[in-house]
Amino acid sequence: MMIDFHMHTIFSDGELVPAELIRRAIYSGMEAIAITDHADFSNIEHNLSNIKKICKKTNSFYGNGNKFTVLPGVEVTHVPPVLIKDAVELARKCGALIVIVHGETLSEPVEKGTNLAALKENIDILAHPGLISEEEALIAKKNGVCLELSYRKGHCLANGHTAKIAIKTGAKLIISSDTHSPCDIMDEAIYDSVGFGAGLTQAELKSVKNNASILLKKYA
Repeated sequence: MMIDFHMHTIFSDGELVPAELIRRAIYSGMEAIAITDHADFSNIEHNLSNIKKICKKTNSFYGNGNKFTVLPGVEVTHVPPVLIKDAVELARKCGALIVIVHGETLSEPVEKGTNLAALKENIDILAHPGLISEEEALIAKKNGVCLELSYRKGHCLANGHTAKIAIKTGAKLIISSDTHSPCDIMDEAIYDSVGFGAGLTQAELKSVKNNASILLKKYA
């Protein structure tokens, strides 16, 4: 099963309307996705109101024995650490099933302390967490938060470090595309390559895929 919980549409900085993103994800071999556009206090309610509509229509259409699920979500992005709790709570209140926080990637000036603040809240995934510490990874493990291995250019620079720290501490890993354009959508070969490129073994990659399946079952 191939699942991608980190994908963007025109509701933030993605290139595709939700329907096209969904169609292309199905064509690539996905069995489930989450639409998780960038958001802060200015657009959380607006984004989720619209994304929930397409999720409802899509899941109804594919409910007749076809295997595909799309979940409404959000990526809380560049919100100051002290305000992450409020943003996450607002996202949940507005119907976000998958809540991601934009972690301390090496390719953007994310405020220091974002990883730690996010991992203490009711989130599902810490995206591209950069040079995450063992202390932070242990909090992720305790709270059941998945640490992302990213396919996206720039964000993927710390994948090897993230994988190493997660395996050492027992934190859960998940693979995501962070799709913004059609060329970002992963097929199975690319999905596996993200894992192997981060240094995962075949058994560890299988465990990562299982983490995604478990998260899907939690909300689907």
